[in-house]
Amino acid sequence: MEELKGSLEHVVFHNEKNGYTVADFDIDGQLVTVVGSIEEPREGEYLKLRGTWAEHPTFGEQFKIIQYSIDTPSTEGGVIRYLSSGLLPGVGEKTAQAIVAHFGVGAIEILDRNPNRLTEIAGIGKKTVEKIIEAYADQREVREVVLALQEYGISTTYAMKLYRVYGQNTVKVLFADPYQIIKDVPGIGFKIADGIASQLGVTADNPKRIAASITQSLRECYASGNTYMDKGELINTSARVLGLELWDDSALMTIADQVEEMTLAGDLKLDFIGEAEAYYPMMLFEAEDTLALDFARMARYEHDTLDADWGALVEQYAQGVGIVLDPSQRDALMTALDSGVTIITGGPGTGKTTIVSGLIDILTGRGLSVVLAAPTGRAAKRMAEATGEEARTIHRLLEYEPTGDDGPLRFARDEDNPLSEDVVIVDEASMVDTLLMASLTRALSPGTKLILVGDVDQLPSVGPGQVLTDLIESQVVPVVRLTAIHRQAKGSAIALAAQSINGGHLPEVGGDGHSDLVYLSRQSTGQALETILGLVGSGAGDGTVPGAPQIITPMKKGPLGTIALNAALQKALNPAAPEKNERALGNLIFREGDKVMQIKNDYKLKWQDQKTYESGEGIFNGDIGVITRIDTSGKTLTVHMDDDKVVDYPFDGLGALAHAYAMTIHKSQGSEFSQVILPLISGSPSFLTRKLLYTAITRAKDKLYLVGPWPNLVRMVRSDHDAQRRTGLKSRILAYTDLGI
Repeated sequence: MEELKGSLEHVVFHNEKNGYTVADFDIDGQLVTVVGSIEEPREGEYLKLRGTWAEHPTFGEQFKIIQYSIDTPSTEGGVIRYLSSGLLPGVGEKTAQAIVAHFGVGAIEILDRNPNRLTEIAGIGKKTVEKIIEAYADQREVREVVLALQEYGISTTYAMKLYRVYGQNTVKVLFADPYQIIKDVPGIGFKIADGIASQLGVTADNPKRIAASITQSLRECYASGNTYMDKGELINTSARVLGLELWDDSALMTIADQVEEMTLAGDLKLDFIGEAEAYYPMMLFEAEDTLALDFARMARYEHDTLDADWGALVEQYAQGVGIVLDPSQRDALMTALDSGVTIITGGPGTGKTTIVSGLIDILTGRGLSVVLAAPTGRAAKRMAEATGEEARTIHRLLEYEPTGDDGPLRFARDEDNPLSEDVVIVDEASMVDTLLMASLTRALSPGTKLILVGDVDQLPSVGPGQVLTDLIESQVVPVVRLTAIHRQAKGSAIALAAQSINGGHLPEVGGDGHSDLVYLSRQSTGQALETILGLVGSGAGDGTVPGAPQIITPMKKGPLGTIALNAALQKALNPAAPEKNERALGNLIFREGDKVMQIKNDYKLKWQDQKTYESGEGIFNGDIGVITRIDTSGKTLTVHMDDDKVVDYPFDGLGALAHAYAMTIHKSQGSEFSQVILPLISGSPSFLTRKLLYTAITRAKDKLYLVGPWPNLVRMVRSDHDAQRRTGLKSRILAYTDLGI
């Protein structure tokens, strides 16, 4: 392994997600190309690089970085470049030249030992010196941490990630428990933490290592939608994480002992579900237990204290708006009005919006306060547009409080500070996971009526649990299923197709363009892609206007996955132009005018409403918008979300964004689009299921195009491989109900 010493002359490429960098590196006036991971590279920064030379078939000789460390320059020119690299606030090239002219190469030593002497230089005042001292102290602290960790073989890349979280306590935290970083540092899992722990001398049988493998196993469990693991599965998964053989009885016994210790310490919760020994992360157990208790109590609550003739009020509402209610709609209204908690479920076109509007009209007419909520910003916006009333995300309703840690969600509204409204109506309830639903029920005042509206036949929540399914199957909570299709006087082929597919039958489709559901047979992926581009290009304008076709596809990868489709659609709909600023992120190019989506919750990201000028924090997974400005000098990218929030993303936060010309079916949950294009692709029946297809089709409001081979559609309709999630909510509700608690 060779060592190079020099400065970063020019950063050609940098991926903020993983630190991968391509740069021109200056070694005593000779430029070489270096490639590898560098966190936050700065042009002019001096580095020591360790690595090997390699020959790239296209770009020639390159130096592959294995390790690097921050260095200090030894020439006046080097010191000038170093000081003006952006390291110190208020120090540009002219100021750096003045500093070096006064102090020479010893300028860096002055910064280390007596930085107040900078006031000797004309133009540098006390306030500027204070800022320089603070910034340089931070940089010195970083260097000290990086150097300390490099002694243990920990790369600068990971040292910088750790420093961002722990600051000057980085080394102390690592020596206390290197596995703590799994919880605290985004992007670090067991494998990386275990490698660092090994460098620090942690032995393979260390209890903290085994405990971390158990925690990792439970994380994998609830990332798959489950809320618990049975004992055997937990032990075997932990053994796999540790790289142990499953027939090593001694090792398995050691893991079992650690599971017991963590349970006694309160880190895990043991419960019995049927004959299974179910182990929960404590946070999920408490949430599931809260839900079970709250719903068991609400289901028993005699809510009708108004002595109202609900039947007469329902008929009065129907006559007032000029509609004829079918029996299931009338039952839904009567049940919701007369019960403490109600679930109303139904597919597209079955009149869920009519029911919600009726409930608002009747309840407010009796003097009750009603609040509307949904799990996502898009769903809340749809709810508001459909009812003409304000609707909020559940996070906003509960007044989310950013914490910056990996603990439970925190809200200002809870059992000690409950919501004041008499009635809470939640739309798209199938998307609400165990943790969020528990936060909601905790915030309900005694006697508050809760009405959950959704489609239980769609995909379950992304987060752990299957709350709506478990509540319905418990048969404890009143449930009304809407079955009759009303949309467009029963003329919606989309609604009829959804109903057919949900029942396991093939839909009737048209090919002449007059129906709202059109099937376009294309036998190859190339033909399908050409057709999709033609459909979008003819009807989308710039691809971002309301009503433009939205491509929804089952997968990320493959020729008709989101990655390939977004690249092709960006090129077709928003090509590069001199007047459009751009910002690269790995293989992605974000461009002004691009349609983008937030792909993970960021509870601390600030926004301002373009219409009301209200400001707040929190942008959530699935929020969609358009890039309106890329400020290369300020290093920010501005997105105007479709719910009128305007968000400024720092360049180092662009990993939370993805292009949204095409999105996966899972990401489309909670959204409705005027026009939808669905590629029919082939794949595993366990993934390409009927429920996945049903969810995709129900995203379309006015027009749906199915593009691809018919046999692929047939296979999805026939695939009823819906994995059952492991949860204890249903059994726990039944237990509380039997106890009469």
